[in-house]
Amino acid sequence: MMSQTSDANIEPYTLLRAALSLFKKDPAELESDQLRQAQKQARNEYEIEARVLNSAEAASVIITEQELERAFAEVRERFEDDEAFAAALAANQLCEESLKAALFRQCKVNAVLESVAARSPKVNEVEIGIFYHSHPEKFHRPEQRVARHILISINPDYPENTRENARQRIEEIAETLKRKPHKFANLALKNSECPTAFNGGELGALVEGKLYPELDVALFMLKENEVSGVVETEIGFHVIQCQKIIPAETLSLKKATPKIKQLMQERYRRNCQRTWLASLPVKK
Repeated sequence: MMSQTSDANIEPYTLLRAALSLFKKDPAELESDQLRQAQKQARNEYEIEARVLNSAEAASVIITEQELERAFAEVRERFEDDEAFAAALAANQLCEESLKAALFRQCKVNAVLESVAARSPKVNEVEIGIFYHSHPEKFHRPEQRVARHILISINPDYPENTRENARQRIEEIAETLKRKPHKFANLALKNSECPTAFNGGELGALVEGKLYPELDVALFMLKENEVSGVVETEIGFHVIQCQKIIPAETLSLKKATPKIKQLMQERYRRNCQRTWLASLPVKK
């Protein structure tokens, strides 16, 4: 690790944001090449923000004291106490006053960009229909099976897990489940050697292709609440239960419309912002 390099051309809070965005670390925790990347991004972001704040649109945007205090409080709440907060500020060459100034700047930039995005055209029904029919794969959900299983592994180093003993143990469990399928979760907790044992062997909702091939075939042949026979995979012996079958479904245009509208509107907003930013004069 290396200490943050002092650079008068980089605003500390912008550098902190860039470091967290790129590497999820404070600048002082970055390696030299990472620090250079973060510095480059910070300079670019600051230059873009300066263009935004010098725009005609920015002149009419007002950030209230209440908005600034909310932004400051959000940052402060990430720390356990005042001492930890002060230490983090100092480590990033900040104080409360400079942090508030940086937050004010960020709030104003965000507000300007939001006002520009509000100019974007509204998505209409024809566009939604075209998107729906052009991307059918986005609105089809394959059949799913809610399942749970019990695993007895094969490990010759342990007497109870030799192939012969493992097979005998799983067959006894399978025989019990034929008579008492409702005991599956309890038997999984007591016997399964998979971490899912603590949740009664729960595997969740699965589509085909997510399990070992042998288990996959067995699961998708079962009816609801049915328990398989013994299934062998490369890691051992299993029994698996299909708790529920969720049929395949293609979302109707009516049901898909809110999602499509949100997706397309956000795309329009970003495009509107990009076009506007590209039109701003570059400082020479």
